[in-house]
Amino acid sequence: MASIHTEIVIDSRPEQVWAAISDVGAVHQRLLPDRVADTRLEGDVRILIFPNGRVIRELIIDVDDTTRRLAYAVVEGAQPSLTHHHASFQVFPEGSDRSRLVWITDLLPNALATEVRARIERGAEDMKRTLEEAAAR
Repeated sequence: MASIHTEIVIDSRPEQVWAAISDVGAVHQRLLPDRVADTRLEGDVRILIFPNGRVIRELIIDVDDTTRRLAYAVVEGAQPSLTHHHASFQVFPEGSDRSRLVWITDLLPNALATEVRARIERGAEDMKRTLEEAAAR
Protein backbone atom coordinates (compact mmCIF):
# COMPACT_ATOMS: atom_id res chain seq x y z
CA MET A 1 0.00 0.00 0.00
CA ALA A 2 1.34 3.42 -0.92
CA SER A 3 1.35 6.08 1.78
CA ILE A 4 1.68 9.75 0.88
CA HIS A 5 2.68 12.12 3.65
CA THR A 6 2.39 15.85 2.90
CA GLU A 7 3.01 18.73 5.30
CA ILE A 8 2.48 22.41 4.68
CA VAL A 9 2.93 25.45 6.91
CA ILE A 10 0.05 27.92 6.77
CA ASP A 11 0.12 31.54 7.92
CA SER A 12 -3.05 31.16 9.96
CA ARG A 13 -3.71 30.18 13.56
CA PRO A 14 -4.42 26.49 14.26
CA GLU A 15 -7.95 27.14 15.48
CA GLN A 16 -8.77 28.95 12.22
CA VAL A 17 -7.28 26.19 10.06
CA TRP A 18 -9.04 23.52 12.10
CA ALA A 19 -12.37 25.38 11.85
CA ALA A 20 -12.12 25.20 8.05
CA ILE A 21 -10.89 21.58 7.91
CA SER A 22 -13.53 20.34 10.35
CA ASP A 23 -16.36 22.12 8.49
CA VAL A 24 -16.79 19.00 6.34
CA GLY A 25 -19.75 20.37 4.42
CA ALA A 26 -17.98 23.53 3.22
CA VAL A 27 -14.97 22.29 1.23
CA HIS A 28 -16.15 24.34 -1.75
CA GLN A 29 -16.22 27.51 0.34
CA ARG A 30 -13.46 27.21 2.94
CA LEU A 31 -10.75 24.99 1.43
CA LEU A 32 -10.92 24.53 -2.33
CA PRO A 33 -13.30 27.11 -3.84
CA ASP A 34 -11.55 26.99 -7.21
CA ARG A 35 -11.50 23.19 -7.41
CA VAL A 36 -14.79 22.04 -5.83
CA ALA A 37 -18.10 23.46 -7.07
CA ASP A 38 -20.30 22.17 -4.23
CA THR A 39 -20.30 19.96 -1.16
CA ARG A 40 -23.28 18.06 0.25
CA LEU A 41 -23.65 15.85 3.30
CA GLU A 42 -25.77 12.72 3.51
CA GLY A 43 -25.31 11.38 7.01
CA ASP A 44 -21.63 10.45 7.36
CA VAL A 45 -21.02 10.73 3.61
CA ARG A 46 -19.58 13.88 2.09
CA ILE A 47 -20.31 14.41 -1.59
CA LEU A 48 -17.88 16.60 -3.52
CA ILE A 49 -19.08 17.96 -6.84
CA PHE A 50 -16.43 19.27 -9.20
CA PRO A 51 -16.86 21.97 -11.88
CA ASN A 52 -16.75 19.31 -14.62
CA GLY A 53 -19.65 17.41 -12.99
CA ARG A 54 -17.51 14.64 -11.49
CA VAL A 55 -18.74 13.43 -8.10
CA ILE A 56 -16.72 11.86 -5.29
CA ARG A 57 -18.29 10.32 -2.20
CA GLU A 58 -16.24 10.24 0.98
CA LEU A 59 -17.10 8.50 4.23
CA ILE A 60 -16.27 10.84 7.12
CA ILE A 61 -14.70 8.48 9.63
CA ASP A 62 -13.76 10.84 12.45
CA VAL A 63 -13.71 14.54 13.29
CA ASP A 64 -11.72 14.93 16.51
CA ASP A 65 -11.67 18.45 17.93
CA THR A 66 -9.24 17.48 20.70
CA THR A 67 -6.49 16.30 18.36
CA ARG A 68 -7.66 18.46 15.43
CA ARG A 69 -7.78 15.41 13.19
CA LEU A 70 -10.20 14.57 10.37
CA ALA A 71 -10.19 11.07 8.83
CA TYR A 72 -12.07 10.10 5.70
CA ALA A 73 -12.16 7.47 2.96
CA VAL A 74 -13.15 7.79 -0.67
CA VAL A 75 -15.92 5.26 -1.24
CA GLU A 76 -17.03 6.17 -4.77
CA GLY A 77 -15.84 8.16 -7.75
CA ALA A 78 -12.08 8.07 -7.26
CA GLN A 79 -10.17 8.88 -10.43
CA PRO A 80 -8.13 7.11 -11.52
CA SER A 81 -9.67 3.91 -10.22
CA LEU A 82 -8.34 3.43 -6.74
CA THR A 83 -9.25 0.24 -4.93
CA HIS A 84 -8.46 1.78 -1.52
CA HIS A 85 -8.21 5.38 -0.34
CA HIS A 86 -8.04 6.50 3.27
CA ALA A 87 -6.75 9.90 4.34
CA SER A 88 -6.46 12.20 7.32
CA PHE A 89 -5.75 15.84 8.01
CA GLN A 90 -4.25 16.98 11.27
CA VAL A 91 -3.55 20.55 12.34
CA PHE A 92 -0.64 21.45 14.65
CA PRO A 93 0.55 24.80 16.01
CA GLU A 94 3.67 26.09 14.27
CA GLY A 95 4.86 29.00 16.38
CA SER A 96 2.36 31.53 17.66
CA ASP A 97 0.34 32.46 14.57
CA ARG A 98 0.98 29.66 12.09
CA SER A 99 -0.15 26.08 11.59
CA ARG A 100 1.29 22.90 10.17
CA LEU A 101 -1.22 20.84 8.21
CA VAL A 102 -0.33 17.17 7.90
CA TRP A 103 -2.19 15.25 5.18
CA ILE A 104 -1.63 11.49 5.07
CA THR A 105 -3.18 9.36 2.34
CA ASP A 106 -3.00 5.57 2.04
CA LEU A 107 -3.99 4.11 -1.31
CA LEU A 108 -4.03 1.11 -3.61
CA PRO A 109 -2.85 0.29 -6.18
CA ASN A 110 0.68 1.47 -5.48
CA ALA A 111 1.21 2.30 -9.15
CA LEU A 112 -1.05 5.36 -8.79
CA ALA A 113 1.01 6.94 -6.00
CA THR A 114 2.90 9.40 -8.23
CA GLU A 115 -0.27 10.74 -9.84
CA VAL A 116 -2.14 10.95 -6.54
CA ARG A 117 0.85 12.64 -4.85
CA ALA A 118 0.81 15.38 -7.51
CA ARG A 119 -2.92 15.99 -6.91
CA ILE A 120 -2.43 16.11 -3.15
CA GLU A 121 0.44 18.57 -3.41
CA ARG A 122 -1.60 20.86 -5.68
CA GLY A 123 -4.56 20.56 -3.31
CA ALA A 124 -2.38 21.40 -0.29
CA GLU A 125 -1.06 24.52 -2.04
CA ASP A 126 -4.60 25.57 -2.99
CA MET A 127 -5.79 25.06 0.61
CA LYS A 128 -2.83 27.03 1.94
CA ARG A 129 -3.63 29.96 -0.35
CA THR A 130 -7.34 29.91 0.54
CA LEU A 131 -6.70 29.65 4.29
CA GLU A 132 -4.09 32.40 4.26
CA GLU A 133 -6.41 34.70 2.30
CA ALA A 134 -9.17 34.06 4.85
CA ALA A 135 -6.77 34.78 7.73
CA ALA A 136 -5.72 38.08 6.14
CA ARG A 137 -9.35 39.31 5.99
